[in-house]
Amino acid sequence: MPTPLRRNRDFLLLQVGQLLSTFGSAMSSIAYPLLTLVLTGSAAKVGVVGAVEFLPVVLLSPAAGIAADRFDRRRLMIASDAVGAAALAVLAAAVLTHHGAYWLILIVAFADTAAGTFFRAGIAGAYKAVVPAAQLADASSISIGRLSIVRLAGPPAGGALFGLTRGLPFLADAISYSFSTISLLLMRTPFQEEREPGERPRFREGLAYFWGMPFLRTTIGMIAVSNLAASGMPIAVIILAHRDGLSSAAIGGFLAVIGVALLVGSTLSPVLRRVFPMRAILLSEFWTALVFAGFLVYPNVYVLAAAAAVHAFWFPNTDSAMYAYSYALIPDRLLGRAMAASNTLRSVTAPIGPLAAGLLLAHTSPRTTVLVLAAPVVVAAVLGTLSAAIRDLPALASESA
Repeated sequence: MPTPLRRNRDFLLLQVGQLLSTFGSAMSSIAYPLLTLVLTGSAAKVGVVGAVEFLPVVLLSPAAGIAADRFDRRRLMIASDAVGAAALAVLAAAVLTHHGAYWLILIVAFADTAAGTFFRAGIAGAYKAVVPAAQLADASSISIGRLSIVRLAGPPAGGALFGLTRGLPFLADAISYSFSTISLLLMRTPFQEEREPGERPRFREGLAYFWGMPFLRTTIGMIAVSNLAASGMPIAVIILAHRDGLSSAAIGGFLAVIGVALLVGSTLSPVLRRVFPMRAILLSEFWTALVFAGFLVYPNVYVLAAAAAVHAFWFPNTDSAMYAYSYALIPDRLLGRAMAASNTLRSVTAPIGPLAAGLLLAHTSPRTTVLVLAAPVVVAAVLGTLSAAIRDLPALASESA
């Protein structure tokens, strides 16, 4: 019998470090668009900042995957923490001294996410190292649930700090990186298996291995489409709420509602996996995009926030299944590159979501914006329902045991 996750020392250390670091990131996530609105007053520029936040995932994931499979993953993750902390400290200092500028927001947002891209390339190996294969799905659900708790509290806290002094959320996020670094230093388990001397990892090997699994290939394509709405709708909520004159703390509260949905979804994910077929759970995220039709009938920011929350409820189910299958099916020597391929493919549309939301809200109606973001997800639901790769799911070790 494997050690229960609640007694797994390294798993708990990894969790604590990520919880505190993610709390800081959740605070700055609301501060980026709010600061852009204050400095520029432009919905389109808010969309550009949102796109830049996702851009490194698309551009740098291949390099991050190679680095995670070639170098020591623990050191890579610690270096990533240092870069992210330094970038945010620079922005915090600039804003606190009244030297904040739109161009600086773009540079720091890119650097912050770039650091996170390299960090996440290493964390896949960390999870696989400290969690037995039979517990990967449960560990993924627990991780998403705990992260949802801090993402629930982070945006309101960030909005409140922004209301006090605009640079405080960025300063708090810079400090939060230290908790992640400390947890990594305290962990005992190596983050990778022994490497072959002289081995030079190539990204195409990981991409080919990942692409050769029809289930992962199909599901990632569907998630890429869903990310158009997942990344764009929160930006639309922020812009529309700001137009309605709501405070920064209240806008953070809207994002907290989405965080509540993620928390509830991740808490119920293990139960749902036992009650419903995996195929139904995977498809539910995409069919739930129909809920945005409510906004087309009654275009109100409260309705949009509620619809985004209902849609977000199903994200943890898809993610926990994807991570569990990926960690179980991909060999350690390819894990960094294969997961980098996964992150690249699933995130390729993520920069488009905020950019489209900002541009569409600047030049068209809110109804048109929501329709453009949500309609492709419903199309993905139809195609996924008809897909043989989704219908004939492979079995996980935990399910067949």
